[in-house]
Amino acid sequence: MSRFTYILKRLLLMVPVVVFGTSITFIILFAGPIDPATEILGQGATAAQRAELRAQLGLNQPLWQQYADFLVNMFTLDLGQSWVIQPDTAAFEVIMNFLPRTVWMGLWAVTLPIFVGIPLGFYAGMNPNTFRDYFASFGGIVWRSMPRFWLAVILMVILSRSEAVLFGFDWQNFWVTANVVGPPPLNDLTDPHKLAVAIKMVLPAAFVLGNSSLGNEMRVGRTAYLEVKNSNYVEMARAKGVSGRSLVWKHIFRNALMPLVPLITAEAVLVIAGSVLVETVFGINGIGWLFFQSMIQGDIPLAAALMYMFILVIVGMNLVQDILYTIIDPRVSLEGNP
Repeated sequence: MSRFTYILKRLLLMVPVVVFGTSITFIILFAGPIDPATEILGQGATAAQRAELRAQLGLNQPLWQQYADFLVNMFTLDLGQSWVIQPDTAAFEVIMNFLPRTVWMGLWAVTLPIFVGIPLGFYAGMNPNTFRDYFASFGGIVWRSMPRFWLAVILMVILSRSEAVLFGFDWQNFWVTANVVGPPPLNDLTDPHKLAVAIKMVLPAAFVLGNSSLGNEMRVGRTAYLEVKNSNYVEMARAKGVSGRSLVWKHIFRNALMPLVPLITAEAVLVIAGSVLVETVFGINGIGWLFFQSMIQGDIPLAAALMYMFILVIVGMNLVQDILYTIIDPRVSLEGNP
């Protein structure tokens, strides 16, 4: 089976998954207790006014017809217009206004665990049962067990009062002057100063968002390195006189990455799942915050559009994970058999 055929087959298998997720979204939003008419008109609206608005929005149609229209609209990318947050504005336009902040935060939330957690895990695996190994492993357990809601609040408080609690270290004026809370400026990242401010403002949120991933990747990386290091083919290469550098990079590193692939691709899911809390605490105001606001304010088209986008991202990352398996390890068959 060619790689193109394999990808096409996986795309077709993704369709029922997307349909199922979209159906659950419809049940939660349209068949749930949310009354968009009340949210739009307010508590002071009369029953006649609410009934008229429901008719205008198509909410008085049979549920099966609303469901069919909803599926067709989602699959044709007709996401509708925002009802409450930005009335009469296309939901796609609203999302694109907030998306860059979440992407910027997610980029750093994924980068930090990859370039810190994995090297630390491999370093611990290269020095097993030593103080350095114990220290790194203990740190991985600590980071993995810290709940995001606790770490986000604690970090925000510490950095906001850094001069008082960090022995005079002024975080807000360190490197470049920037607030601890607030959306990062992303209007001109070609300007070195604005780029530095954008990085500094998003780093605390990205650190909180990626803290558990950092611990997971470090621990899995250590275990994977030790397993590959003690495998038969590595022992054979060592017996043939392969140098230590070649042994690590050509025989151990690439194979030790295999268990880390699902962890790395799962970062997208973690960004989506944790962005609501982290963006709210640090005032990032990305799509996580936008989704929270659309749910509590009854902006159903906007909430549905965001949920549909989340489903596509999660399903798409599963496809990327399978493709990465075949690239990292050619022994993985595209037929589904080892």
